[in-house]
Amino acid sequence: MSESHPGRGEQVSGGRLRAAQWPMVLALTVVWMLLWGTPSVANLLTGIVVGIVVCVIFPLPPIGTKVRLRPVGILRFALRFAVDMIVSSWRLNRYILGSRPPLCAVLAVRLRCPGDLLLTATSIAVSAVPGSNVLDVHRASGTLYVHVVGAGRESERERARYEVLRLEARVVRAFGTAADVAALDADETDDSGGQSGGNSRKGHGPWRR
Repeated sequence: MSESHPGRGEQVSGGRLRAAQWPMVLALTVVWMLLWGTPSVANLLTGIVVGIVVCVIFPLPPIGTKVRLRPVGILRFALRFAVDMIVSSWRLNRYILGSRPPLCAVLAVRLRCPGDLLLTATSIAVSAVPGSNVLDVHRASGTLYVHVVGAGRESERERARYEVLRLEARVVRAFGTAADVAALDADETDDSGGQSGGNSRKGHGPWRR
């Protein structure tokens, strides 16, 4: 004999309603009113209803919001990021003024702490550096697909991967949780142990897949 659960349907319905993210509802309402072209109470109410229905039927995936502000890490990130901007700008100008056009490459770099916010922050930081641009992000595996200028040789591609992960490390130490920092430290410890054991840097660095 099956038991009835009177609250289960209400929980499911409530969960679906909670999936309606209100900033998205507001954005959809604005788009709805722009499409109609006439601001009115009726269009406003209809837009809100349409926004809620869209967000409930097609909910966005849950986004992790765990973050911890670390003043020392933020200061270190800001200073080193400014240095990276200067060095990358000089390197890009050297490529532009060179006699031959630089070779470019698209690199897949798998991050070590692929949380939603850290993944987004790292992607923005990488794209802000001259000479690199994030073309795509694979959220499930935490992989960035980065277009890099001046990556014709394998050593240049390895350097680009290293710089992306070095930037990720600074982001984690500036905004990551204790678990994120611990995971990063463990990964870097494994990498340093593998290198001291006689392995070559290529294929055994922090960018290993």
